[in-house]
Amino acid sequence: QVTLVESGGGSVQSGGSLRLSCEASTHTYSMGWFRQAPGKEREGVATIVSDGTEKYADSVKGRFNISQDVTKNTLYLEMNSLKPEDTAMYYCAAQLIGSTLFDETLDKSKYRYWGQGTQVTVSS
Repeated sequence: QVTLVESGGGSVQSGGSLRLSCEASTHTYSMGWFRQAPGKEREGVATIVSDGTEKYADSVKGRFNISQDVTKNTLYLEMNSLKPEDTAMYYCAAQLIGSTLFDETLDKSKYRYWGQGTQVTVSS
């Protein structure tokens, strides 16, 4: 069992930055950030797998950066140049299920554990 606790959400203006954190109760390799806006499906934002390879959704490439501090069991998401369309609840996920391919790591159905989420609101 892995417990995930997100923090760092808040309200910012368009063009601003935020840094999200996700502390895991134990070390876990593959982790990711997902988001869900009201009335929309939860979507993958960024993931990092056991060898450190990162994958990003096209909508955040060049603006968001995922990183992991294995000494602190903590996952980060640095979000820059934020846009109103980035407004959503952001969730941390951990531990890929089965033999997930790298191209599948932005698929929410591939993760075993989830945090409770942290709200990000970007105003124009």
